[in-house]
Amino acid sequence: MAAGKFITFEGGEGVGKSTQAKLLVATLAQRGIDALLTREPGGSPFAERVRAMLLDPTTPPHGALAEALLFYAARADHLHATIAPQLAAGGWVVCDRFSDSTRVYQGSAGGLEPEVLEALDRLVVRGQQPDLTVVLDLDPREGLARVTRRRAPTPSPDLADPFEGRDLSFHQRLRAGYLALAQAEPQRCVVIDATLAPESIAGAVWQAVAGRLLAGGG
Repeated sequence: MAAGKFITFEGGEGVGKSTQAKLLVATLAQRGIDALLTREPGGSPFAERVRAMLLDPTTPPHGALAEALLFYAARADHLHATIAPQLAAGGWVVCDRFSDSTRVYQGSAGGLEPEVLEALDRLVVRGQQPDLTVVLDLDPREGLARVTRRRAPTPSPDLADPFEGRDLSFHQRLRAGYLALAQAEPQRCVVIDATLAPESIAGAVWQAVAGRLLAGGG
């Protein structure tokens, strides 16, 4: 059986990754394609435990290296328990964040040396890189405003994200880091304007998926 396709969604806070990942899985299902929706950090029982610690605002302060090691520990289990079996069975995987998030959050914005992240990526991800990465691009001011509006009516523990509370310059570095990554790897990455209406974004995502991953363009 042919291996499936691996698609990841990336971007700063409030860009709409989770929404677009769900919409893509629904579209793939309509086309008869078995696609698993997952997320990082998380996606396996062990990785979800790590997620809870990383996103817990009461977790003590720690440096970018400690943070990256935790993300890669979760990623190693996520790949082993969830992603690799689905792909090996011929299914597709749609993941809300993957290793590019660590490269950008702990690297470009957090100051961790690229060589460290490359070494971790070689150790954990190895050849299991995404076939397509969708980078949703948005001015961080608007992204953070969206986060505030989303959280206002019914605060949720899962939305109490310490990364959202970092200063604007951190979020600006995130955006620059994602755009630089996409420019460096155009064969894998596509940048989509996240100011568009959700249905327009979903259409652009499908165009990228069909054009790059489906024989005959879908």
